Amino acid sequence: MNPLKPADVGDLSARVLDAVNGVVVGKRDALTLVFAGILAGGHVLLEDLPGLGKTLTARSFALALGLDFRRLQFTPDLLPADVTGSFLYDQRTHDFTFRPGPIFTNLLLADEINRTPPKTQSALLEAMQERQVSVEGTTYPLRPPFHVLATANPIEYEGTYPLPEAQLDRFLLRVSFGYPTADEEWDVLRRRMSRRREEISIDPVVDAPTLSAMQAALESVTVEDSVGRYIVTLTAATRSHPQVLVGASPRGSLALLLLARAVAAMSGRDYVIPEDVKAVAVPALGHRLTLRPEVWLRRVNVDQVVREVLEQTPAPASGALPSYVARPAYDRA
Repeated sequence: MNPLKPADVGDLSARVLDAVNGVVVGKRDALTLVFAGILAGGHVLLEDLPGLGKTLTARSFALALGLDFRRLQFTPDLLPADVTGSFLYDQRTHDFTFRPGPIFTNLLLADEINRTPPKTQSALLEAMQERQVSVEGTTYPLRPPFHVLATANPIEYEGTYPLPEAQLDRFLLRVSFGYPTADEEWDVLRRRMSRRREEISIDPVVDAPTLSAMQAALESVTVEDSVGRYIVTLTAATRSHPQVLVGASPRGSLALLLLARAVAAMSGRDYVIPEDVKAVAVPALGHRLTLRPEVWLRRVNVDQVVREVLEQTPAPASGALPSYVARPAYDRA
């Protein structure tokens, strides 16, 4: 397949989002963030109340992107082998054969990921970071593209197992949808009556190879030095904030960089501007912060802290070339 340009990525992204937004009503901004996470090659945590379209969003993106899709319901009795697969004894061959688990797909919906014990949650860590699965000393690569869209309920804590910081850090961003407006909710009902069935149908806009080409096109999106340093300054500011116990790691800076590139490409640009960084700062950094215990009593949340950091950190204004891009010969004279 021929390489794509950022302008091509912008056109295809708009078509994908239009298709998904036709089913998930009134959540264009949140859907844009989810797709930015997919374009950037990462995994997305959908944390919100029940019934707000998290599962529908994952299924809709799988259909629009033409990806193989599997849904895994996480429960307290789920075992790691139920995720990765296991070896079974074949009586015909008198040997053990590997039966792949649901993780061997393009887009995995890990539904209610915080309802399963840490041992099973950790079964996802290697797959999310290394794109491979190790079972009984044998490593099996996952077919690209591979993305995990995990859902979590932020209010029902009875019978749940909070995600460890190491696994939270593996998610490129965390997205919440929130309740729809009255008009948006009526639109949901109206569309349900119009299609006269419960199931949704979305025609594929792209396929897996095209999505991989879109992701590769992000490497041609340039980041000017002042914007790169702005990313580093934002991340470092979370570590010195008085209400933060543990700030974002360099992985947070990398997440900002990748997501800002994705947002720029979705806009049809081959360069990142500070507004791209600001647009993804809260979902990219919020889940990577640990607040001081006394802050919880004042009902301060991590998103407020990231917004404060954004307000206090001056954004750059520069049109210089990135230092890692060679300057034209005529400009070096």
